[in-house]
Amino acid sequence: MTQKTRCLWPGTDELMIEYHDEEWGKPCRDDQKLFEFIVLDTFQAGLSWRIVLHKRENFRRALDNFQARRIARYDERKIKSLLGDAGIIRNQAKIRGLIKNAHATLNIQREFGSLAAYLWSFVKGRTIDHHLKQQSKIGTRSRESDALSQDLKKRGFTFCGSTVCYAFMQGAGLINDHLVSCFRHRECK
Repeated sequence: MTQKTRCLWPGTDELMIEYHDEEWGKPCRDDQKLFEFIVLDTFQAGLSWRIVLHKRENFRRALDNFQARRIARYDERKIKSLLGDAGIIRNQAKIRGLIKNAHATLNIQREFGSLAAYLWSFVKGRTIDHHLKQQSKIGTRSRESDALSQDLKKRGFTFCGSTVCYAFMQGAGLINDHLVSCFRHRECK
C-alpha cells in the first residue's frame, strides 16, 4: 500500500486526517454545509481545530444538525441547555453569537438567494489557489478574508474576525492552501 503525501497539519490524529483527506479545501456551495463550517469556525476562535473537530458530532446533535432556521429560534431555555452540554464548547458569548449568526445567515439568503452566492462573491466565484510549497507559508488572513470579515460584521455576525474567516475560507474551499505536494491539492483546485 502506498503512503499518500499530505499536508503536515493533521499530524497522526485519525479524525484530523479524515477531515483533511475528505473535506478541507474541497469547494463547497451547499448552504447548510457552509453554515456548519461558519458555526464550527466561530466556536474554534481562540481554540484548536482539533478540539472543535472532536466535538463536531456533539455540535451536530445539540444544534439541530446546523439548521440556521431552527437555531435562529433558540430561546433562553435552549441557551441554558447548551451551556449545560459538556459535549460542546460551553461559551455563552459564542452560543449567543451562534443565534445572531443564524439570523444574519437567513437575511443573507433572502438578499443573495443563497449563502453560497454571497460567500463565493468574495473570491469572484473561483477558488484562490496559493500554490504553497511549505506549511510555514500557510497564511492566517488575506485581503479576501479581511473583506469578508468586515462585511459579516456589518451584517450582524459575531466571532468573525479575519483569521476566523480565513480558516473558514480554507475549510470551505474558497482558498486552496493544500501544499502542492499534497495529494489533495489538485483535487481542490
